[in-house]
Amino acid sequence: MAGSSGIIHYLETSDAITHGVAYVLLAMSIASWCFLVVKSWILTRAKRQAVPAIAQFWQASTLSDGVAALRRMDRERVFTPLAEAALHAAEVDIPGALLARVERSERVLRALRQALNASQRRLEFGQVLLASVGSTAPFVGLLGTVWGIYHALGSIAASGQAQIENVAGPVGEALIMTAFGLVVAIPAVLAYNVFGRLARQLSEDLDGFAHDLHAYVCAPADQPRPQPQQAQARTHQAHG
Repeated sequence: MAGSSGIIHYLETSDAITHGVAYVLLAMSIASWCFLVVKSWILTRAKRQAVPAIAQFWQASTLSDGVAALRRMDRERVFTPLAEAALHAAEVDIPGALLARVERSERVLRALRQALNASQRRLEFGQVLLASVGSTAPFVGLLGTVWGIYHALGSIAASGQAQIENVAGPVGEALIMTAFGLVVAIPAVLAYNVFGRLARQLSEDLDGFAHDLHAYVCAPADQPRPQPQQAQARTHQAHG
């Protein structure tokens, strides 16, 4: 109760600059927590759906059926754009068009690269927000503390009562803003590290899926289609 009353008293007696710093920290906290909840839902669901969605894709009889299976299972649309890009690039055949003069392998590779970059950008979306909050929130809180101490010492000097009990209270209350900055920054930094790890894992799965798609689409029609490397790895792990 004493701590909460000290915080309330400090905010009630502080000036507009301190209030502004407090509002900035509050806005940063709300933004980071909202993004944290949404991003954790997206990444965990995409990670959970990755293995069954890819397995269902490779069990399809045709590339079109595989794309349809991915659309049903890949709810976050992380892997589906790659399969759609491979299907579209494989079917493009416009006589006289510049794209038709590009070799099939290069055409598919370019389409997969563009889809891969788009999916990776989607996975990394919002990381800048968490990094910015985690790196700047402590300094914003420190700004509020420095301004609060300056304001408190100025009031004490004007009153002429510089005893230790008159100084300790206002200075201690000003340190609350530094604590607020740390409270805002710590969850953002932890979330940034966790989300970065999940995004890297999904990016590795995307790279492997893109490689398998390129090998499948560009395989000669008179030769058996190559077995996906991801499926081979899962087969070896199961036998091992």
